[in-house]
Amino acid sequence: MDRKSKGKAAEEKAASFLKSLGYQVIERNFRARFGEIDIIAKDGNTLVFVEVRSKSYSSFGTPEETVSKTKARKIVKTAEFYIQIKNPSFEDVRFDIISILHNNISHIKNAFDMDFL
Repeated sequence: MDRKSKGKAAEEKAASFLKSLGYQVIERNFRARFGEIDIIAKDGNTLVFVEVRSKSYSSFGTPEETVSKTKARKIVKTAEFYIQIKNPSFEDVRFDIISILHNNISHIKNAFDMDFL
């Protein structure tokens, strides 16, 4: 399985996981010139932008540790653009990371925020 297929499988697993928690997945792989957001979902009245990271081995750190400040900035910029053009209804915004290591899923809520920049 190549990297792209592995990434797609991880995103599929993450979306299913979120749905099992009652999240409503609104959009996947939203792209803008700033970057891409893997999953956009609603958790009640909270708009959640989710970065999915997966690894098949734990040497050199966990999947969530691979989200750099630069990547987080791109996600925030892309999220701002999404809100601007789509004008979704929400009360709050949150940035989560779904980390998949082997077959174990970790959900890190509020992994960073718009002030992270």
